[in-house]
Amino acid sequence: MWTQEMFGVEKPIIALLHLDALPGDPGYCGSMDTVLEHARQDLVALQNGGVDGILFANEFSLPYQPVADVAVISAMAYIIGALRPLIRVPYGVNVVKNPIATIDLAAATGARFARSCFSGAYMGEYGLYTSNSGEAVRHRKALEIPDMKLLFKVNPEADSYLVQRDIQVVAKSIMFGGFADGLCVSGASAGSEPDDSILNKVYEVAKPRNVPVFCNTGCRHENVREKLKYCDAVCMGTAFKKDGVFNGRVDEERVRSFMEIVYDIRARL
Repeated sequence: MWTQEMFGVEKPIIALLHLDALPGDPGYCGSMDTVLEHARQDLVALQNGGVDGILFANEFSLPYQPVADVAVISAMAYIIGALRPLIRVPYGVNVVKNPIATIDLAAATGARFARSCFSGAYMGEYGLYTSNSGEAVRHRKALEIPDMKLLFKVNPEADSYLVQRDIQVVAKSIMFGGFADGLCVSGASAGSEPDDSILNKVYEVAKPRNVPVFCNTGCRHENVREKLKYCDAVCMGTAFKKDGVFNGRVDEERVRSFMEIVYDIRARL
């Protein structure tokens, strides 16, 4: 499986590096130096704690936009470029709710994987959202980055499909044609864990096709042993922060203690 080849371990843990609000965002602090320094501190803490990969995301570009400002995408590229000498693990990118911008950012920064809503039609607090997987896959080809992996969200957090379908039908549809490199299964919101039965249903249909399944939200110290029974990798952010608070800074000791549990799990595989 490509996850083991890329990250060098079974059941890799990919840490979300939540960037502060960026230029143009309502919550922007007014200083890119401050945003960059916070990102640097979190990167160091995550890597020292032992994570296997990093996923850069504009998590605090709230409220999210269906078309991200150029300033936001440019700021993300600037931060990743400035931090590249410090990055010791494979890294990916996610411009929230902007799949094409995510692929553009991956091409510009040398990211090895990208996560987004590359398929499906949804509705939620941000209105209607319709993606175009054909456009996304062709855009990756046009930018000549065929080895950059696309992680498809099976059920984006906080949104619902316009027409509800069985989760296994959705997963099979996403994998049809072989262009989805991974499937991400989410809970109801950022930091909320997905139901084990849903995770397992996706795992059941993805495993025969050798497509890795990611627990995309809500993995914590208390449930990681159970979650890793039904997935091949984890994307996580909130549980690594001080006191497990979404808008906090990364706590290196929390990262380290979590990874100790993962090391024990791997030793028993």
